[in-house]
Amino acid sequence: MQAIILAAGMGKRLHELTKNNTKCMVKVNGVPLIERTLKILDKKKLSRIVIVVGYKKQGLIEFAQNLDVRTPVVFVENDDFDKTNNIYSLLLAKKYLQKEDTLLLESDIIFEEAAIDLLLDDPRSTLALVDKFASWMDGTCLEIDAEDSIVEFIPGKYLRFEEKENYYKTVNIYKFGKAFASDVYVPFLEAYFKAMGVNEYYESVIKLIAMLEHCEMKAKRLTGQKWYEIDDIQDLDIASSIFEESMEKKYELITSRYGGYWRYPTLLDFCYLVNPYFPTEKMMRELKSNFELLLQQYPPGMQVNSLLAAKNFGINQEHIVIGNGAAELIKYFMETLDGTLGIITPTFEEYRHRYTGNIIEFAIDSKDFRYTANDIIKFYDKKKINHLIIINPDNPSGNYIPHVDILMLINWAKTKSINIIIDESFVDFANEINNTLITENILSIYENLYVVKSISKSYGIPGLRLGVLASSNKKMIAKLKKDVAIWNINSFAEFFMQIFEKYKNEYAKSLEQLRISRKELINSLKQLEKIDVFPSEANYVLCEIHENTSQRVATELLQDNILIKDVAPKIKNGKQYIRVAVRTREENRHLVESLRKMF
Repeated sequence: MQAIILAAGMGKRLHELTKNNTKCMVKVNGVPLIERTLKILDKKKLSRIVIVVGYKKQGLIEFAQNLDVRTPVVFVENDDFDKTNNIYSLLLAKKYLQKEDTLLLESDIIFEEAAIDLLLDDPRSTLALVDKFASWMDGTCLEIDAEDSIVEFIPGKYLRFEEKENYYKTVNIYKFGKAFASDVYVPFLEAYFKAMGVNEYYESVIKLIAMLEHCEMKAKRLTGQKWYEIDDIQDLDIASSIFEESMEKKYELITSRYGGYWRYPTLLDFCYLVNPYFPTEKMMRELKSNFELLLQQYPPGMQVNSLLAAKNFGINQEHIVIGNGAAELIKYFMETLDGTLGIITPTFEEYRHRYTGNIIEFAIDSKDFRYTANDIIKFYDKKKINHLIIINPDNPSGNYIPHVDILMLINWAKTKSINIIIDESFVDFANEINNTLITENILSIYENLYVVKSISKSYGIPGLRLGVLASSNKKMIAKLKKDVAIWNINSFAEFFMQIFEKYKNEYAKSLEQLRISRKELINSLKQLEKIDVFPSEANYVLCEIHENTSQRVATELLQDNILIKDVAPKIKNGKQYIRVAVRTREENRHLVESLRKMF
């Protein structure tokens, strides 16, 4: 068995990173791609490793020769790398391809050693390594049957994305049996090259062979082994997080992305907080059916969008502003305020981060971080504050202040001439229903009241980015409408608001499902040793960890492809805390089982 690596390309999409080096010299976590590949192959007792070089070849040759690699490395030079595609590179190496069984690899992929072992351990002589198609993937795909036969070979430009569930992506690692290479592939390669020229790809030849009635090549499915193809700087960034060996650093890299976890298709996100039971499938179909229309049309401006928001919440249009997520509105709103701000901690940090004035903290020191409206009044009654932030339910504690007590708190703030900002992004998940403050009856009474709500979280649409801020202070609402961009939400978000009313009953059912899932999750977590589970009326649960660190728990769960929130750095009392989102009942059970292995 030998290996052939195609490494002649220029890697133009990596720009400055390939200005002085070929693509496979780009580093992932400090290690060049080619070094990683050669050291993996060196363990496999191969007869030789053939590298087809071209662009910046001398630097690559010298680097490879100086590596501590025992397997003989030979080089084939493609001096026409700037005028040809990889079909020509492989043609130059055909004499080696015909000598013995071969692993064929492209040089711009990073992969686990176990992926190579899959091919080597399989007794079948000729295999294409494939992975289930995911949204981040691009390029050639396959359709395969139950016997691993290749039914269709589909170049990237011909992909039918409505059929993506049936697709497998070629990893660009192949195993060629000697007989297959000599008797089938090389003759086809030569004929195809003669007919089509230098600007083709070796995979086109595989596609042609796959059409034969009796094709020897079979698909070999990955079973969770990691790999990534690196074409540009974003690919490089993602690969760096996937292949980071330190789990602590990996956790840091992934969480610092603040989302985009669809690029990690096996990752279960218990970190970010959304409604797992909404939108319904029917609503999703309605959104999809209007995709082209919404994509190609400008959304309406703030006037129309605020009218939509007002319609959905049943309030005056002049009392509400809609934002590109609640975060946009928090930013602009906090920038308008001055004076002293009251904040209860631990809590959601965005308000603090956006405020530049003085802050008086009410630090909750009870074991489970419970507090009441009376506790707040007692603490701030003799203190001079201009504004007070209340997150209800609070994040990360899940503490909930009942509706009647919130109204009492608002009345107290009114007597003190305090602006009170209530963030009720998670209030729909509380056991108490009909508890929103976004009603005309309430807003009209309290001009000192500002209510913030993240629609993205409670309605399960974080990708659409929707939030609202409501108040009867028309002057402030008008100012915020001028501050934000006229097209601050896109057409998809606007359409969601347009059709939501039809799905209110389904939304209510989703909240009930969430409450059931939350109760089951809390009860299951309570059965684990060395974990204290705190009450919650949100779609997340705060836990204190004993005889372990929250960082250790978070990183070990990440090894099981589960992402949770380590909140010990936020709470800063020397104790260890994690926050886990409430997901579907099946996913919650998976989380608990993973935790059970640790406790």
